[in-house]
Amino acid sequence: MATAREPQRVSAAEFIRGFANWRMQAARKPVVVTHHGKDAHVLISLDDYRRLDNGGAATSANALQDSLALLIESIAEGAIVIDRQWRILSVNPAASDMIERAAADLIGAELAAALPELGGSLLFQRIIRLLDHRERFSGDMPGLLRPRQWLHVDLVPLPVGGAILLRDVSEAMDDIAATDVRQALATVIDIDGSVGHARLSVRETVDTANEALTAMVGVDAAAIRRVRFSALLAVGHRAAFSDAIESVFRSGEPVRIASQIVTRDGIAIDVMLSIAEVRGAYASEGAVVLVTRYSAG
Repeated sequence: MATAREPQRVSAAEFIRGFANWRMQAARKPVVVTHHGKDAHVLISLDDYRRLDNGGAATSANALQDSLALLIESIAEGAIVIDRQWRILSVNPAASDMIERAAADLIGAELAAALPELGGSLLFQRIIRLLDHRERFSGDMPGLLRPRQWLHVDLVPLPVGGAILLRDVSEAMDDIAATDVRQALATVIDIDGSVGHARLSVRETVDTANEALTAMVGVDAAAIRRVRFSALLAVGHRAAFSDAIESVFRSGEPVRIASQIVTRDGIAIDVMLSIAEVRGAYASEGAVVLVTRYSAG
């Protein structure tokens, strides 16, 4: 006989024959239906089912909230969560490091008071729209926390208010600025017209060449594209160039050598070759050769 602590058990065959009785029994305590002597199904009352369902939903919701909190704590981006009254609800370690203040000193404070440097900034106006209209924002902003620092900012609406996600992109912005300077330098060299340059692949073939170099050789750009650069040099200087560019790829250090470039008409011109590696994120992507005339005598 089943005790008060144990559910009632019934075989599947008996359950089918006496369903009405077992349905009434299940209103008082669970009924376990067995199949070949093993527990297979449980019949419970509707009220018990609803309690289980709601409890499961609450448990899942709590687990989700805990998981999201752990996620915010572990992401590399700085994250600040604020409510609709601008009070700081949470600050993750990355944001605490950026602001250079402990999270405990920030939580509960009003955002503008805790971070007065945001006042009057474009971001401040964006946060107003985030809280009032749930408007998202994503963009790069300079000098929010300190001079010459660039932060990528994402504003994300939340039920409690909003999240401010911060990522330091100063290095990337410096790289963009350096690229702009290099592009301007290349433009100035091309306008000058006396300095030739070519982009070479890792196999030493010409990918691109400027007009000054093609004019020096006496051909158009298409004629020397995918041609080994050493083929443009006098025979006696080819081995030295191969050694030089191999050294560049091996050490990463630029080199400068005297050489001779041969024109379409077979005239050898004394030139100085400056060679530097083009280094990608993971491997060499080739080299750049600067060609200038010089007098060997």
